[in-house]
Amino acid sequence: MRQGRGSSVTLLDGVDWQGNIFKKGEWTAGRGGDYPVIEPATGAELGRMGMAGAEDVAEAATAAAEAQREWAAMPHTARAAVLRRAGDLWQQHTEEIRGWNIREVGAVPGMAEFSLHVAAEECYEAAGLPGRAIGEILPSEQPRLSMARRMPAGVVVVISPFNVPIILGIRSVAPALALGNAVILKPDPRTAVTGGTLMARVFEEAGLPPGVLQMLPGGPEVGEALITHPSVRVISFTGSTAVGRRIGELAGRHLKRAHLELGGNSALLILDDADVDQAATLAAWGSFFHQGQICMTTGRHLVADGLYDAFVERLADKAAALTVGDPAAGEVALGPVIDAGQRDKIHRLVTASVEQGARLAGGGAYQELFYRPTVLADVPLTAPAFADEVFGPVAPVTRVTSTEEAVRLASASDYGLALGIVTRDVMRGLAAAERIPTGIVHINDQTVNDEANAPFGGVLASGTGSRFGGAQANIEAFTETRWITMRGEPPAYPF
Repeated sequence: MRQGRGSSVTLLDGVDWQGNIFKKGEWTAGRGGDYPVIEPATGAELGRMGMAGAEDVAEAATAAAEAQREWAAMPHTARAAVLRRAGDLWQQHTEEIRGWNIREVGAVPGMAEFSLHVAAEECYEAAGLPGRAIGEILPSEQPRLSMARRMPAGVVVVISPFNVPIILGIRSVAPALALGNAVILKPDPRTAVTGGTLMARVFEEAGLPPGVLQMLPGGPEVGEALITHPSVRVISFTGSTAVGRRIGELAGRHLKRAHLELGGNSALLILDDADVDQAATLAAWGSFFHQGQICMTTGRHLVADGLYDAFVERLADKAAALTVGDPAAGEVALGPVIDAGQRDKIHRLVTASVEQGARLAGGGAYQELFYRPTVLADVPLTAPAFADEVFGPVAPVTRVTSTEEAVRLASASDYGLALGIVTRDVMRGLAAAERIPTGIVHINDQTVNDEANAPFGGVLASGTGSRFGGAQANIEAFTETRWITMRGEPPAYPF
């Protein structure tokens, strides 16, 4: 595996490593210098990571383009075998990778293990792609064989965020590789070990040829250099809507395809026939799981008037009972948010919403990076916690007097990622969902769900549609269509 200068890390003594993916030692620092890998729960330095600079990009992209041609020419069975071995390695090294996910990302053990499960499944799912039919025979009015063939796009850039770095990287990396592309992965520098170095090492151990996957942690200048480099043909970005807009504009200017999975402010509708206890359980998971740092997090709870008071009370009780602390030190329900900037943004949205008339029914406080699960009741529609993506453990609850009002409010958002509807009448729930623009719908479940074989993506400000998960979406995302004709004899033309 060609790591590139930007993928370096120094591992500190005293860290408890298990397995043998990592060995203590020092790798070459990147041209952008190095920086500390910080554990958000304690502030401790876990190691030092090399930062890529814009000048690293040309070297990486050139090498990737060269390696891609040989990788794409390999038998489809060989590419599939690498993906299967990668899936096995995610499972074999669960303890080691789980530890990094807990300490570097702040994930609770359940979330850390779920990420590893999804990573393995993404590789197994992708392993089926090389053997799929790559084209079709087309009818032609000429005496010739006419075909449409799917070709690898070439070099794919994957830009992944801090919050769920394994899942949000592997779901593009695995299918892009399986379909014959080379990949340059730019993880968020805050979680570049879990979201970058580990992934590179897994594929190296799986037998991926050198240069086909490279990892360049870096800032916006590295991302811009990757997007504009002539060898890069496709960009797969997961992150905020604001950054996604800039990436989409830059990619469009340079005639690159950009797949954008962006922010969300997903609604959970509690209809008037729902079971309140079940609804509160779903709501707590949807808003508080992984500290609310998930694009699909339930950001708006629209609750039928007759159930409203009981729902708020039960949800506030659940929030008060949840433990918050260091997930590496003991069993907790919520770990830390990623950094002080994220914590302060969450608290700003909460306090501003209270100032605008929301009632603080629970939480609203923090210690260091540990933010208490928070319930806001009677939230005005103009309050920032209702209108904006909080990306923290906050459940804004609003009363609705009818299903019609719930549908109208759920639809009145710039975002369109996930939707949950709780009702005893599933057909009624489905009928309501048909009128709300989202990329994902769950009837009688909360908004946070993910499976490797299911198409994933949002609409409106949540992104450019489903392009992750399932063979069809992945093939569309990471290949180009070529028209090919063949004749036994050349035709005769008038001149």
